Amino acid sequence: MNGTMLSMTHARWLLRGGALALAAASLGAYAAEPLKIGVQAPITGQYANEGQGIADAVKLLVKQQNAKGGLLGHMLEVKVCDDQGQAAPAAICARQLVNDGVLAVIGSYTSGAALAAEPLYARANVIQSSDGTSDELTSKGFKTFFRNAPPNSSEAVFTAQFLKAKGLQRIAVVTDHSSFATGLADSVAAEIKKSGGQVLDKVFIDAGSQNYTPVLTKLKSLNPQVIYFSGYYNDGGLIKAQMAQLGITAAFVGGDANQNVAFAKIAGKSATGATIINVPAPADLPYPAAKQFLTEFQQAYGHEPPSIFTLTNADGLRAIIATAERVKSVKPDVLIPALHQLKDFQGLTGEFSWDAKGERIGSPFVAFDITADGGYKIVYPPASVKSAS
Repeated sequence: MNGTMLSMTHARWLLRGGALALAAASLGAYAAEPLKIGVQAPITGQYANEGQGIADAVKLLVKQQNAKGGLLGHMLEVKVCDDQGQAAPAAICARQLVNDGVLAVIGSYTSGAALAAEPLYARANVIQSSDGTSDELTSKGFKTFFRNAPPNSSEAVFTAQFLKAKGLQRIAVVTDHSSFATGLADSVAAEIKKSGGQVLDKVFIDAGSQNYTPVLTKLKSLNPQVIYFSGYYNDGGLIKAQMAQLGITAAFVGGDANQNVAFAKIAGKSATGATIINVPAPADLPYPAAKQFLTEFQQAYGHEPPSIFTLTNADGLRAIIATAERVKSVKPDVLIPALHQLKDFQGLTGEFSWDAKGERIGSPFVAFDITADGGYKIVYPPASVKSAS
């Protein structure tokens, strides 16, 4: 091969190499590492529809964000871990999601599961946004935890106000043994006493045990005006049904974890008239963004969200994304302090802020009755939702 041919061949290889290098550089510019968002929730077990609702909301939001080009040059990727709403699997999920390299975790649904995972996320500097309402979650000083639902203490104050306004003074309190339910029951009982009401008894059930007639028979003999239940919807629906079977005429008032479409299905016809305390239900939210999200959720999954907690968890992720865009960083050391300074965020569930403890500030409660068709009718305070619009 003569020198001219060698020179031409060398030139072609140089050109080809340059093109490959340019292509690689271009690919590197547009192929930033994906950002991983974790979901820790009860995908199976007795709270499965709540966990599936949380996972579905996160997947929908991530799909919508990726359609807009991702977050600060990164596409988002969802990692889901099933904690069954229990502490031991929750700790396993936390280790798994930390090892997966997630930026933030949405969940879990139960306070017990959230509490078990909380220190593991804190040590790894992973953001955790949960609807767990146990006051203990924000008392440990973990900077990585952000509550996306109001705490038990706030709900207890509202519950006592509602009972007093309705002239209901003789209250029997029922709880399960979970950290969430016992904390809420204790807070509600204390607030009832402060407001001049009478707590006739506080009794425990074993969650998931199905037969609550012995406990209810005991309470019936006390002639309460209200049986207040602080636990979860699957037990609450059975309690309401068994109250009807025993001829108990006391009103049923349930804490926020009773607000789930499954409550009315479990309680059947006896669900009508049951009162639940929570932030407004999805259908009652007056905010345009919420109505749009509900429509998009229905179109994506063919059913409505199981409860308001689908939307509060969605708000947790929406607030994290919005804050990252505002500070132009997904570095935890930048993002976490900025989240503690979040003010007046326009959430699907209303305007809220996060304080220095990660507590959600700015969530109104309502009391609503379950209607004959399984829907909700706000009964106290009458104008609360309208005034928020």
